[in-house]
Amino acid sequence: MAGIPSPPLAITQGDPSGIGPEITLRAWRDGSRRDPFFVVGDPRFLRRAAEALGWAVPVAESTPETARDVFARALPVVLHGLSVEAAPGRPDRRNAASTIASIDMAVALTRAGRAAAVVTNPVAKHVLYEADFRHPGHTEYLAELAADPGRSPPHPVMMLWCEALAVVPVTVHVGLAQVPARLTTELIVRTGRIVDHDLRLRFGIARPRLAVAGLNPHAGEAGTIGTEEGRIIAPAVERLRADGIDVSGPWPADTLFHERARARYDAVLTMYHDQALIPIKTIAFDEAVNVTLGLPFVRTSPDHGTAFDIAGQGLARPDSLNAAIALAGRLSRVARP
Repeated sequence: MAGIPSPPLAITQGDPSGIGPEITLRAWRDGSRRDPFFVVGDPRFLRRAAEALGWAVPVAESTPETARDVFARALPVVLHGLSVEAAPGRPDRRNAASTIASIDMAVALTRAGRAAAVVTNPVAKHVLYEADFRHPGHTEYLAELAADPGRSPPHPVMMLWCEALAVVPVTVHVGLAQVPARLTTELIVRTGRIVDHDLRLRFGIARPRLAVAGLNPHAGEAGTIGTEEGRIIAPAVERLRADGIDVSGPWPADTLFHERARARYDAVLTMYHDQALIPIKTIAFDEAVNVTLGLPFVRTSPDHGTAFDIAGQGLARPDSLNAAIALAGRLSRVARP
C-alpha cells in the first residue's frame, strides 16, 4: 500500500576479525542520509568494537520490524543467537559459524519480506574453508540459499557497479591459464541474458545496451592473435541479438573503458576477472559496489576484502559499504520479482 515504508536492509556481520565491524559502525554514523538497516549479529561484540575504537555509537537489540525506529537513535542488531569473540586482524575459524549464521538469517529475512535486501560484509574464504565450508565462495553460497526446494540453485552473476561504469566478468575466480577452457558460448549467453533481465528489473533500464569484450589483444585481430573471438564470443553475441537484446562486440578490451566508449553502453561483459576489475577499481576504487544478479532478492556488497592488516585501527573507509547500502535501497525500491 502507498505510504507504507519498505522494510529495512539486512547487513551481515562478515568476518568479525576484519574491517566489517568498524565500517558498519561508521556507516550508521552516516545513516541519516541513507536507508535504515540492521545488522544480523551479536550486539555485545559490536558494543565492544565501538568502545575499543573510542566511538560513541550506541548499539541496540532489535527485530526487523522495530529496526526502522531503533535506527534513529542506535545501530539496530538482530540477534543470530551466537556469541562472537574476535580480535581485530586475527582471523579465527571458531567464528565461521557466526559468520555463516548471519548470512543465513539475512537471506531468510529478506526472502520472507522482513528485510528489503541483503548487504554482505566481507568474509575470508580461507577461514570458512578451515571450518569445512564447502562452497567456492560467498556468491555461490547465496545462490544455494536462494534455491527453492527441489530445484537447482540460480546462476549468480557478479556485477561491479559505480555511477560511471558497470562490468561483469563471465569467468570469475579462475586462474588466467584456465580461462580459455572455461569460456563457452553458452556461458556468455547465459550471463548476458541475466544481465539484460536484471538491468531491466532492478535498475529500471527499459532497453539495456550491452558491450562484449574480446579475450585476446585486439579482439584476436581477425584470428591471427587468438581464435576465441570467432569460435566462442561472436556466436554468443549473435545468439543474444536473436533474443532481442541490444548487444555489440566482441570489442578490443583496451578501447572499451575510456569516457566516450562508456557513453555507448550500460554494462560490459568481460571474459575474466581482472579485465573487469582493473578498470572499475581505477575509476572508483573506494565507491564501487559488488552486485549479485540472478538471485530472487537484492544483494550488494562492498567491493573490497576483510583488510585484516588495518582492522581495528579506525583507518578503514566506509565509502564502499555506504555505496552498497545506498544501491541496495535503490534497487529494492525499483521492482520486486
